[in-house]
Amino acid sequence: MSSKAGYDGGRLNLPFVGISTFGKNRYVEDWDAIDADVAILGAPFDFGTQWRAGARFGPRAIREASTLFSFGHGGAYDHEEDKTFLEAGVVRVIDLGDADIVHTNTEKSHANIAYGVKKILDARALPVVLGGDHSINIPCINAFEEDCAKNGPMHLVQIDAHLDFVDERHGVRNGHGNPMRRAIEKPYISGMTQIGIRNVSSTAKEGYEDARARGSDILSVRQARVLGNEALLDRIPAKQRYYVTIDIDGFDPSIAPGTGTPSHGGFLYYEVLELLTGLAARGDIVGLDLVEVAPDYDHTGSTAILAAQILMNTIGHIMHNRAG
Repeated sequence: MSSKAGYDGGRLNLPFVGISTFGKNRYVEDWDAIDADVAILGAPFDFGTQWRAGARFGPRAIREASTLFSFGHGGAYDHEEDKTFLEAGVVRVIDLGDADIVHTNTEKSHANIAYGVKKILDARALPVVLGGDHSINIPCINAFEEDCAKNGPMHLVQIDAHLDFVDERHGVRNGHGNPMRRAIEKPYISGMTQIGIRNVSSTAKEGYEDARARGSDILSVRQARVLGNEALLDRIPAKQRYYVTIDIDGFDPSIAPGTGTPSHGGFLYYEVLELLTGLAARGDIVGLDLVEVAPDYDHTGSTAILAAQILMNTIGHIMHNRAG
């Protein structure tokens, strides 16, 4: 078989053929041998949910959906921008598989997720974590302690229907309603921009007041739309290191029904894409997670496809801006 890459040699490797790694990129089992620009890590943990479970199957569904975008052997050409993203041999993306999840043991499961993220950071790659419920953001942020000590703090940008700023409820401090509160407690989180927050929230009024007092800028979907993308980006500190966390319920359930806590009135695809591509040009996105995809609530698969597509495009823009 020819070793030539692309359509003229080697395998055609259509999306429905082969193993479903993220974007059908190379699987690396040895986490001490990470040599890449971007490393994908699954975090199939959903014991932090308060209502409908199922996000444990999110990483698997996102990976399978991502194979739809794997046939661009020469990269992904965007005719609107006249740019090619994720060129093979230029941007090195690998899939590390999943962190080990120990059923009913949040502490051990979160520690295993943090271990994986830290391995990626130690290899100087961009960690992209597939959840899982939103509690997996807690170990992701924990893993950045040493990185931020060396390279400076991060501003956290959250796209979500819910504020996730509960401090403690009946002894629970590390569920999917707590991650933004746990993050703001870190000295290396310089501030937060929380976008898409709407309707009846799981966080009480006191939580909103606490978040604002600690430096959070909270915007609903309607407020973001009134501002427009440029004015919205202007509210986020420029030339910073950013960590981005995307809850799929930040999107409207008309395009993302496959989630445990859907909330009507959410964003559409291009609204989020334009925000993230603008953010990638405004500073340096150094970490990224996408959470709460629960595929059993969407038998069309469109939620997982949306998740894979927004991640593919965001990774492409991050790498393009770093190179250029």
